[in-house]
Amino acid sequence: MINARLYGFLAITAVVVILVISLQAILMPFLVAGFLAYLTDPVVDRLEARGVGRTWGVIIVFVILTAFMVLAVGLLLPLLARQLVSFIQQIPDYIEWVQGHLMPWIQQTFGINDAGVPVDELRQLLTENWQKAGGFARTLLQSATSSTLSIVTTLGNLVLIPVVFFYLLRDWDHMIAGIADTIPRAWVGQVTDLAKASNEVLSAFIRGQLMVMFTLGTIYSIGLSIVGLDLALFLGTLAGLFSVVPYLGTFVGIASATVAAYLQFHELMPVLYVGIVFGIGQMIESMVLTPLLVGDKVGLHPVVVIFAVMAGGQLAGFTGILLALPISAVLMVFVRHFLDKYKDSELYQHETNG
Repeated sequence: MINARLYGFLAITAVVVILVISLQAILMPFLVAGFLAYLTDPVVDRLEARGVGRTWGVIIVFVILTAFMVLAVGLLLPLLARQLVSFIQQIPDYIEWVQGHLMPWIQQTFGINDAGVPVDELRQLLTENWQKAGGFARTLLQSATSSTLSIVTTLGNLVLIPVVFFYLLRDWDHMIAGIADTIPRAWVGQVTDLAKASNEVLSAFIRGQLMVMFTLGTIYSIGLSIVGLDLALFLGTLAGLFSVVPYLGTFVGIASATVAAYLQFHELMPVLYVGIVFGIGQMIESMVLTPLLVGDKVGLHPVVVIFAVMAGGQLAGFTGILLALPISAVLMVFVRHFLDKYKDSELYQHETNG
């Protein structure tokens, strides 16, 4: 009986995997809509607890989220794109600074042989390719609109995501209850425990860690803007995104912002201010944001985080990078569960007679 159940479960899993692989070309809007529904369901639940109907709660969340997206796309995205263009254009200057200032100091301090970078050739190569492509933003636009089919597909996805999101969020609790009703009664307790533990981990990561990333990106962007850095929004956003790996966001942010500040101002005080901005951000993260929003539920070692992101990118590209950490966090829940089962088993606890 157990083998029959196991084979049945494996068969269902195989069918689901085959379907996902076969339909992966059309899954993205549904994945995005499902992610948004999972992210905002607690907000709708709180509105329901205050006496607001489910549908009206969904409408309120939908309007607020739409307004936020329109604001971000209309105001922040163009500014971020301009700063990204400026950053790419300044890459040869950064390399020249590293070769002219940092490398001599490293060679003198540690006795490392010269490993020069052909700055002039790199500058010429970037300039020629930039002019040939007609600019980074224009190249992206041309690739996105290279055919009528791609335009129709993109517009279709943009329309489909909010529609699917609305209905998923409205019926979220009913769908979860329906899935729970299909679980074999003998497995209900174990599956429920795993589902609750997985939800805690996903909630801590998706809702908590993303809030930490967003808050840190905002703090760094505002702080660097106060310092007067031209690339404040881009570098602050970059540091916020990299903060998913402990200390990596701070390192990337300080390193890039320090070089940018020195090249822009040619003074040491702005560099000191950059260090203060990231020091304040690091204190807020460790003392307030992470304990309050994430806690210790995720439990992924920094090495596991780095490996998961690289493995996700290798297996599924950008989508794999986005899904790597949530999937890894849930897998760790199952690993810990089966380890506990193993340690309670006779195989683990059996002692041989001496």
